Amino acid sequence: MSRPSFLLPLLSTRLYQAVRKFLRNDQLILAMLSLFIGLVGGALVIALREAISFFQFHFYGAPGERLYDIAAGLPWWQLLAAPTLGGLAVGLLIRYAMPGGRGQGVADVIEASALKGGRMSISTGLRAAVVNALSIGSGASVGREGPAVHLGASLAGWIAKKLHLSRSLSRTLLGCGVAAAVAGSFNAPIAGALFANEVVIGHYALKAFAPVVIASVTGTAVSRAYYGDFPAFVLPPHEITSYLEFPAFIVLGVLAGLVASFLLRAIFTAQDVSQRLPGPSWLRPAVGGFFVGVIALFLPQVLGVGYGITDDALSGSVALWLLAAVLVGKIVATALSLGFGFGGGIFSPSLVVGAMLGGAFGIIATGMFPALQTGAGGYTLIGMGAVAAATLGAPISTTLIVFELTGDYELTMGLMLAVVVSTGITRQISKNSFFQLQLERRGLDLKGGFESALLRASRVCDVMEENGELVSPDMPLSQLRVCLQESKLGELFVIDADSRLIGTITLADLSETAFDPAMDMLINAADVARRKPPMLQCNDHLEDALKKIRGSGEHLIAVVDDLENRKFLGTVEEKHVMSAYSRALLQSRHEERDV
Repeated sequence: MSRPSFLLPLLSTRLYQAVRKFLRNDQLILAMLSLFIGLVGGALVIALREAISFFQFHFYGAPGERLYDIAAGLPWWQLLAAPTLGGLAVGLLIRYAMPGGRGQGVADVIEASALKGGRMSISTGLRAAVVNALSIGSGASVGREGPAVHLGASLAGWIAKKLHLSRSLSRTLLGCGVAAAVAGSFNAPIAGALFANEVVIGHYALKAFAPVVIASVTGTAVSRAYYGDFPAFVLPPHEITSYLEFPAFIVLGVLAGLVASFLLRAIFTAQDVSQRLPGPSWLRPAVGGFFVGVIALFLPQVLGVGYGITDDALSGSVALWLLAAVLVGKIVATALSLGFGFGGGIFSPSLVVGAMLGGAFGIIATGMFPALQTGAGGYTLIGMGAVAAATLGAPISTTLIVFELTGDYELTMGLMLAVVVSTGITRQISKNSFFQLQLERRGLDLKGGFESALLRASRVCDVMEENGELVSPDMPLSQLRVCLQESKLGELFVIDADSRLIGTITLADLSETAFDPAMDMLINAADVARRKPPMLQCNDHLEDALKKIRGSGEHLIAVVDDLENRKFLGTVEEKHVMSAYSRALLQSRHEERDV
């Protein structure tokens, strides 16, 4: 009896060590977390769509995908009032509930992945979901997939932050949230996984790809359990019967690239116009909503995500004039909606614009060349993918999304060809995708590579030293001369009684007065200080700091709270920046090896 009692503590200790080792395996932890995120992320996508239906019911009297059928039977004043009042509510919510006073979307997810170590706020994600659902439900010409991506990513980023995961693991988990949202939105597990890796994570390494796939498949399963397993669009059978059709696909790709570039230009032009309008910023969505309502009086097809008219175009039941009219109207309505501050995404509008372009092109091309047997519906599908891929800058995942949305394999070759051409055209004209252009307008350029991303991930406050050789404005020249001779850094900072930076002094700033004793009691520090020295703000990125240090030619830069108040906080040197960069690089490489 004594032997088993002796072995029990030993066995329990080994079991405990085995469990502990099991739980410390990063891949197993990621697998479990990705499964959880897939389940919850899929449920959040369903909740978002139901919230959109809820708002649409209260604005238009009925839910459903075919909003334009509902809107066609409504009085004119309701078509004007719904997007206008919705825009007013959106503007107030963004003004008082959203950080930075702006909406949130896929660009914020990309920023979080590149600069914030994959961390995001769940409270911000939920508030953004309300703003986006209200925008779509009130009829703004925006998409629901971008909001779903942001919501899923917010869940994953919040979990990563709470668990204090490493940067690499956090970014992978963020990709899981994105994959679950995309897959749940489109019933497209393959596209969900590839979109997360192509747009957010930025690579297809197996250790990151496996948990993303788990989340994508799980999110799809949750969505199918609720909505059923069927494609988003029903497309009549099509087949490429002749290779002579490939020139037509190339031409359509060129047109799609031009249209996508025009759509991007229209959105950001509308944004510039809205920012020049008088009045408070929270009124801008209401102004944009009013003009969207005006367009809807003549073309109700522009309201909401627009999947109803897209379905009609795929079936070949839309006249050429209506395709052309909705093409122009949807571009203008989308520019007004996104440019004037509504929440929402760009994917659905780009699909609708592409469908109208492809449908119109198909009618004209098959009418002029009867040998083109693909038909208007087939060209509609190809146009959808070509415009959407060029707008999003994600040709691989967009091609798969369109394929999984329709279930049509026969047109895949034509779709791929048009996508490649349209993406190349748009990159030549607009240089960047919609998301990258959004980030650039915020002063963020993520094209500088991994090294630049590391520098942008840290702030000046993280590396500055809270010191500096400080002098008062009334210090006489005789004392300044002594301070400079004894200075270890060769630069003095003139600070007033309120800790405000007046200027800086180096030996060169004293010029001919440096060795003239007759001037000792006539000149003080305030007289010789440089009043506009190079300065950095506490929240500036290290990349900005390095550029300013090297651009000014000075090794020591003052750090202030802001450029207007100029309260002195400390100093930063180039060596501080480079040391922080080296530490971040070593840590990142260590984390990548661990994953």
